[in-house]
Amino acid sequence: MSRVAYVNGRYVRHAEAGVSIDDRAFLFSDGIYEVIEIYQGALIDERGHLDRLARSARELRLAPPLGEAALRFVMRELVARNRVQFGHVYLQITRGAARREHTFPPAGTPTTLVAFARSHDPDAGEAKARKGVNAITVPDIRWKRPDIKTVSLLPNVLAKQQAKEAGAYEAWLVNADGFVTEGASSNAWIVDKTGALRTHPGDSSILSGITRARILEIARAKGIPVIERAFTVAETHEAAEAFISGATTLVMPIVRLDGRPIGQTSSECAAPGPVSLGLRACFHEFAVKSV
Repeated sequence: MSRVAYVNGRYVRHAEAGVSIDDRAFLFSDGIYEVIEIYQGALIDERGHLDRLARSARELRLAPPLGEAALRFVMRELVARNRVQFGHVYLQITRGAARREHTFPPAGTPTTLVAFARSHDPDAGEAKARKGVNAITVPDIRWKRPDIKTVSLLPNVLAKQQAKEAGAYEAWLVNADGFVTEGASSNAWIVDKTGALRTHPGDSSILSGITRARILEIARAKGIPVIERAFTVAETHEAAEAFISGATTLVMPIVRLDGRPIGQTSSECAAPGPVSLGLRACFHEFAVKSV
């Protein structure tokens, strides 16, 4: 079956989908995006993702090309036409196609909306979580507004490539003061020696994830102490557990950071901890109830 994408009001074969070379996302990274998990055919945390998309649009002064009801219809149509049971929907809104000038195009220039749905193997993610993954640290060289979910991701791309070349799954970004902000494509967490869950505050120096918000809610409901405070690389090495979160990774345990095991005395013993795996299981329970 050919995959189907949505481009500016039309459903087209994914292989034939395209936008103008004058589109400002191509020329200036002048656009925003969202990624929403599909679980058993349902969109998970849709409300939170649409609210964040609207906030990103306001911050960049972008006019959404569709109302929310129409956007919800498009996403469900893509899920159905692509027969996705487990995967994600990708949405991207740009300032549209116009003559290449740094200033905004003339008022009334149509914005661009591109969307697609993609399947993934849920068993592969579960196998990875049971084993845990590795991460490295890199300097956080992003602009000062990573809280806006823009398509301008070059620092993230470079960090991810560095992680791949080091045999790691993710790169944790470290600011000039030595604190971990977040992952290249995820939020960063530790479980400290007291059993408290720690993650960077949801301020303008991170992209505050929708999955992150759900994990905070689940943890508090389970009685797990939560501290929204930045932590250092050294604190991570001393932690009992570490993990990342995101719409496509959910809760993914980190068992080694820069080659050093987390919560263990040797690399051979490095394994996911009970808090990380427990939160992942709870997120699955939430997803099932959402279907």
